Amino acid sequence: MRLTEMLAVFVVVVAYLVAGGLVFQALEQPFENNQKITITAEKAAFLQKHPCVSPDELKAIIKVRAALNAGVNPIGDTSYNSSHWDLGSAFFFAGTVITTIGYGNIAPSTQGGKIFCILYAIFGIPLFGFLLAGVGDQLGTIFVKSIAKVEKMFRVSQNKNVLLCYTQLCGKYMVM
Repeated sequence: MRLTEMLAVFVVVVAYLVAGGLVFQALEQPFENNQKITITAEKAAFLQKHPCVSPDELKAIIKVRAALNAGVNPIGDTSYNSSHWDLGSAFFFAGTVITTIGYGNIAPSTQGGKIFCILYAIFGIPLFGFLLAGVGDQLGTIFVKSIAKVEKMFRVSQNKNVLLCYTQLCGKYMVM
């Protein structure tokens, strides 16, 4: 694969990642925001209904695994929690899908997000494999050319040493 073809494939992969990140963000972020609002409201309602429980005591009681998996930290002020589905995080997730790394810190929660993730992987994994093959081809070419240059330098250096030795033994000096 030529360098221009590899760069074109790289641009396609990056565009695919950005598009995937945008779709994941559009599918998952509204659900995540609703989870944050729901948890905040439930926390406030519980504290209002049970004035004998302090916010610190409630923090010790709360263990909402579903909320944590959705990117919501129910302990503390949930209005300042960062989103797992902002564009950067969604782009990162899209990258872990097509590279098959599967980091595992976030995953789609909505039905649409799960279906899109499967389709995204079906097309993205071979596309990324094609990019890796091109990068490997380019690195192999660079490696072979570098080895050839080093060998050529050693051959020229070795030939000069042999010629110098020969001329010194024979008592003749040749100009090169």
